[in-house]
Amino acid sequence: MNLSIDLGNTYAKTGFFEANLLKEIHWKLTYRELVDYVSSIRPENIIISSVSYPEEQLQKEFAEITSKVFLLKNTTAVPLTKLYDTPETLGADRIAAAIGAKVLYPDDNCLVIDMGTCITYDLIDAENNFHGGIISPGMRMRFKAMNTFTSRLPLLEPEGIPPLIGKSTKTAMQSGVINGLIAEINGIIEQYEGVLTKINVVFTGGDAPFFETRIKYPNFVIPELVLVGLNRILAYNVEEK
Repeated sequence: MNLSIDLGNTYAKTGFFEANLLKEIHWKLTYRELVDYVSSIRPENIIISSVSYPEEQLQKEFAEITSKVFLLKNTTAVPLTKLYDTPETLGADRIAAAIGAKVLYPDDNCLVIDMGTCITYDLIDAENNFHGGIISPGMRMRFKAMNTFTSRLPLLEPEGIPPLIGKSTKTAMQSGVINGLIAEINGIIEQYEGVLTKINVVFTGGDAPFFETRIKYPNFVIPELVLVGLNRILAYNVEEK
């Protein structure tokens, strides 16, 4: 029984696995709720990807529940080859999502598009090589930037897919962000298909469902992709040990 934990700045997501089958998912757990949940189920192995909590705190807190606690770091053994010039700077969530895609599509080239605060595009080939990719501002970051760096543009929220030609400042801004992102995503997929052919396009992240029907290429939206990847990394390290 394995537990994958994706611990962000505010909330945690967890995936409970039995024999590599995802049995239970929890979203938006506070840190205290996370600790209580882990204490209640007492998994055999835990893997944590964290962007905000110190390693010492996590080891101390969760080692009291189980002796097998793995923290995902750039030195953690993973089942792919990083063709990346600065692997020490590579985000744990990017690696976990890439490995999650390869769990689901082991024999295929994959482009993982993670649509969160930032949008990351990462290319992984059929031979398990992580090539790297693109980091781009996310949807809400783009809205916020227009408001922050100008004196008169308002702070907006997405309200569905706007018309291409905005007839007001509000709809023009919405079109710039939303239709601009749709054009960006389609254009980047097209360029990546010039690098590797027959790519599976895999979306994850909170904003992925907002865009999936507007992408002209076949794609899969998998909200639990990072959790699946974390479980594979955990199994890989348990096997190694």
